[in-house]
Amino acid sequence: MWVNKKELLSLSAGIRAALDGQPFDPRDNREGAFSILKNDIYTLTHSGREQRNVLEEEKERLAKHLSDISHQLKTPISSILLMTELMSDAPEKTQRDFLLSIKKEIRHMEWLVSVLLKMAKLDSSVVNFHAEEVSVSLLLKEALKSLDIILDIRSQTVRLSHDMSLSCDKKWTVEAMINLLKNASECSGKDSEIVIDSGQNPLYDWISVTDAGEGLNMEQMAGLFRRFEGSQKENGYGIGLPLALSVMRAQNGDIEVSPGGNGVGATFCMKFYK
Repeated sequence: MWVNKKELLSLSAGIRAALDGQPFDPRDNREGAFSILKNDIYTLTHSGREQRNVLEEEKERLAKHLSDISHQLKTPISSILLMTELMSDAPEKTQRDFLLSIKKEIRHMEWLVSVLLKMAKLDSSVVNFHAEEVSVSLLLKEALKSLDIILDIRSQTVRLSHDMSLSCDKKWTVEAMINLLKNASECSGKDSEIVIDSGQNPLYDWISVTDAGEGLNMEQMAGLFRRFEGSQKENGYGIGLPLALSVMRAQNGDIEVSPGGNGVGATFCMKFYK
């Protein structure tokens, strides 16, 4: 097979340009081994460019998550530093109050970092979901282990109206339920009841969480799943609900919200599409 030297030089220059990230398309519609080679080179360089783009996107996502973590930790860290500086000259009762506040801030920081790292994993698509048949009552039992203290302090109870089995990733679905239940607890008053229900239809299985609050207005609805915006509560970071939604969408599911109102609390419905 005879190949023109000029064509070879042009191909070589194009490959070098492609390695530098420049667009290069050597394909042609002619027959022969040289044309096949050029088509293969295009496929290789195009694939390499796509991989570089993916890596750049991953770097940008990582930088954003690190920025989020740094930004969200500034307030509790500043608060802890201020209290530790004031403790030495404070009365004994004030010192005890400061210690309790510091412990509270540290717990919030621990939860915050944990949630942000989980969101980073989900955004980077590095989580492998393993679906299995599991009952709603078991999911709820596991979720309540992380919320027993909060519910006890607020004298709140959780009632399961209907139990059933569905297919989902147990670990991550429990994570989503924890955040929906935490939100429901924050929206409900003392001595109130949070209701869990479940069911199915031809399109999806579902689990709902209904709080005992006053419902949501349009402004609150619009910001529910925007990170760092949805929480209007004291010490709220606005990332629990976005995490729950990310978990559901990663399982080919979704979360639908009924705002309630007029004495009826809001309902968050987790949908598991079949």
